[in-house]
Amino acid sequence: MGEIISRALRLPDLSRHSVFLWGPRRTGKTFWIRRNLPDAPLIDLLQTNTFTEYASRPSLLRERHEARKASHPRGPIVIDEIQKLPALLDEVHWLIENRKLTFLLTGSSARKLRRSHANLLAGRARRREMRPLCFPEIDRLDLERAVVSGFLPPHFLSDDPTDDIRSYVNDYLKEEIVAEGLAIDLPAFSDFLRVAALTSSELLNYTNVAREVGVSAKVVRGYFDLLEDTLLGFRIAPWTKSPNRRLIQTPKFYLFDVGIANYLSRRKPRAGTPEFGKSVEHIVLMELLAFRSYRSQDMEIRYWRTSTGQEVDFVLNDREVAIEVKASPRVADIALRPLSALADDGPVRRRIVVCLEREPRELRDRHGSIAILPVHEFLERLWGGKIAPLS
Repeated sequence: MGEIISRALRLPDLSRHSVFLWGPRRTGKTFWIRRNLPDAPLIDLLQTNTFTEYASRPSLLRERHEARKASHPRGPIVIDEIQKLPALLDEVHWLIENRKLTFLLTGSSARKLRRSHANLLAGRARRREMRPLCFPEIDRLDLERAVVSGFLPPHFLSDDPTDDIRSYVNDYLKEEIVAEGLAIDLPAFSDFLRVAALTSSELLNYTNVAREVGVSAKVVRGYFDLLEDTLLGFRIAPWTKSPNRRLIQTPKFYLFDVGIANYLSRRKPRAGTPEFGKSVEHIVLMELLAFRSYRSQDMEIRYWRTSTGQEVDFVLNDREVAIEVKASPRVADIALRPLSALADDGPVRRRIVVCLEREPRELRDRHGSIAILPVHEFLERLWGGKIAPLS
């Protein structure tokens, strides 16, 4: 990648625990392995000869490694892209149980393993996810550049991120779908990706997307499920508990990376535009998801919206933190109304507006204080454990 980036990912002690590490292609799983586990045995199933060898005879894994514990220091055996060969998991299971070996099993999707009823080790391997780059991993966050480049390491560091993203979309994303082994209409799926990007951060409406793509709503729902299963997108559920208001029950959908979303939707957001505001909201969500993956795995992330259109972008846990994102250099008082309306329904421990103001400040309403935080200040506090609890 040219520049060495210290990743925020922390795994359990791999001398004692086996781990599934999932993440979209090019988030940096293989790079992390080579840097952090240089001496670990590596079985790379992307290599054709390695794949062919183990596919024809999965028992080779046991034959080659069952005596390893006696002759090597404790540590994991790494199998990269495990979803390509589900049959190996039976051998992994045997070695964990009978030889007390540990494994780091990486891949971009557990969907194929589940669909083939593969052995998922019944709790013998912990699950972790690698996300695109996040705030503590980068030297400087330039929002206007980041909404174009996104946060996949090769794109974030590239001199021409748009060209790299074009190749990624054409090669990796469609290859990922084909690798799932589904009979899928790739031209229709390509149209769907563009529409999904256009509606990223909005309420899910399968019927409207189906009309745009020219397929049935059932097919579109399956496409969204596929993106979520392959970690290329995710739904954010609504907060639905209110004694006084009728709340929206529909989830929102976001693609996994803001740069990918803007490329697919053919947007080049500029500061001051609505598209830039959506992109900053997307970046804040990416940071929350990374923080949950790396530091606070039980943290819930929801949004809140009334039937009359008042909305708070993110609600963490049981209304512990409410976050509204405004990509403006000055937060107007009207922007605080949704946070006040949310507090009308019950106590909210902390309310925050993330914005582009230069300095943090505090405002008050009838429910107490609201913190106005510049994006960088918010992210420093988030990763410092001052917004949501560390686990």
